[in-house]
Amino acid sequence: MKKRRILLVEDEQDIAELVSLHLRDLCDEFVVASDGYEGMRLATSETWSLAILDLCLPGPDGLEICRAIRREGSYQPILMLTSKSAELDRVLGLETGADDYLTKPFSVLELVARVRAIFRRIENLQQQPTAPDLARNVSAGSLTIDPARREVTLGGRQIDLTAREFDLLDYFVRNPGRVFRRADLLDKVWGYGHEGYEHTVNSHINRLRAKIESNPSKPEMIVTVWGVGYKFSSRDHIDIAV
Repeated sequence: MKKRRILLVEDEQDIAELVSLHLRDLCDEFVVASDGYEGMRLATSETWSLAILDLCLPGPDGLEICRAIRREGSYQPILMLTSKSAELDRVLGLETGADDYLTKPFSVLELVARVRAIFRRIENLQQQPTAPDLARNVSAGSLTIDPARREVTLGGRQIDLTAREFDLLDYFVRNPGRVFRRADLLDKVWGYGHEGYEHTVNSHINRLRAKIESNPSKPEMIVTVWGVGYKFSSRDHIDIAV
């Protein structure tokens, strides 16, 4: 098992010391950056088992650091900390690529539980064999998904998707006709359920429709199943490349 390394980017010393006290036993190395500049440098120059980012920081804020980590390509779990509790801030944090979100003041027990859950999920994924089909291109009519390049084309035209939009579409297309509740999609695409955050699925679905549907107000691919959730519906055969 790889060594667990946690990076905490937090400018409030009392909170940094509290988090450090309770999380050091969960990892092999715990590093604290007290501003966004140092946090950005460490987050993008080294590999971490988990990055815990405060939203409001001197210099680059937590969302900027989160975006920079996600641009690096290799996946690293991210937990956002913030004193802001508005729904928009929670959604923005998750949609930027954070795995979870905790609002200050928070329970230390809840923080520890969430960190443990992130580590369990990542370690379970690392222990699972890679399914060959997940590495192959998949097509539905004029829509083609290339997981190796993380590219989507529609009618020969490349579609610009965020990392989360790509993962969501890829999961839909590989499970055609299956109806998913919002909680199911959070669990499968985001990694595990975020109670009360089902609305983030809606916003991702709306953005996906705007990019791949000829008429987003009357979608033909990502279809709403009223009272349940969503499914991928295609008139064409789903083809997985050999």
